[in-house]
Amino acid sequence: MIHLPMVRQGPLRALGVRLAMACTLVLLAVTVIYLDREGYRDVNEDGLTLLDCFYYAVVSLSTTGYGDITPETQGARLVNVLFITPARVLFLIILVGTTLEVLTDQYRKGLRVARWRSKLKDHVIICGYGTKGRAAVAALLETGYDKSRIVIVENREAGVRQAAASGLVVIEGDATRSAVLNEADVKNAKSVIIATDRDESSVLITLTVRQLTAGQVRIIAAVREQENAALLKQSGAHHVIVSSSTAGRLLGLTTTAPPLIDVVEDLLTPGQGMALAMRSAERAEVGRNPRELNTLVVALIRRGKVLPLGGEQIITIETGDLLVYIRDEESATNGVTV
Repeated sequence: MIHLPMVRQGPLRALGVRLAMACTLVLLAVTVIYLDREGYRDVNEDGLTLLDCFYYAVVSLSTTGYGDITPETQGARLVNVLFITPARVLFLIILVGTTLEVLTDQYRKGLRVARWRSKLKDHVIICGYGTKGRAAVAALLETGYDKSRIVIVENREAGVRQAAASGLVVIEGDATRSAVLNEADVKNAKSVIIATDRDESSVLITLTVRQLTAGQVRIIAAVREQENAALLKQSGAHHVIVSSSTAGRLLGLTTTAPPLIDVVEDLLTPGQGMALAMRSAERAEVGRNPRELNTLVVALIRRGKVLPLGGEQIITIETGDLLVYIRDEESATNGVTV
């Protein structure tokens, strides 16, 4: 099931409201008729009971009108003219309006889904909207990524509600199933981020994505245990992040070298201090040593491989290289924060 961002009343709630309005109108009509029951004539000539009043109100409001109970006095006829007839019209409007709104909502939703699918391309699919999934979405949005190009796949009801409340498109279902991933149009995705809470689920999702996309879509997966990282890479993941190992290293740095953890947090926190950024090498920079540039370059990415700049080896910039550098967040640059 696809949940598009929408700030509207749910169809079941709208149906419940109209049903309550219809019942209230019937009860009000019954009350008016019962209070003036002496002004009505029944074919049985035995007077109107409360059940008779319910019967007359229902058949009158629904325009059935069998004629076995009729207003006889002038007062009863005046009540029918001033109250029962307008109530009958309002009752029909409520019933017909409910049907039309349900059909309109279904058509509108189908139209929005079709329009969304027609524009969906090079999007990012995030499997799981727990702590890691929410952090991944926040990181994408902080780099200026369009929210409409982020698709969440989540099977937990709480996660679906949270993602939809954040204005994200949500596919409700199990990401290990091919049909669910096809709903997210995984074949045309730019990348798939796997942020589930269980390593075995991550492995199965990775295998499913690789099978559906023939390895053409980049897969980034998070695992809890280091021993499962190799299994994920064998399953087809291009990048694997070990959450427990990373957290443990940061804890160790905090104990042995507290200033280092401050630097790491500064680099990873956008909007303040320093930040890691990436840009393409300019034509004037080709053939030069990265250390000679004005920006502080810490690594080169050449044909998908990271070339560290440490050591005695001299590396020169080539056409098509990507420069990973440290920039000041307060200064205006054209780089893309990573």
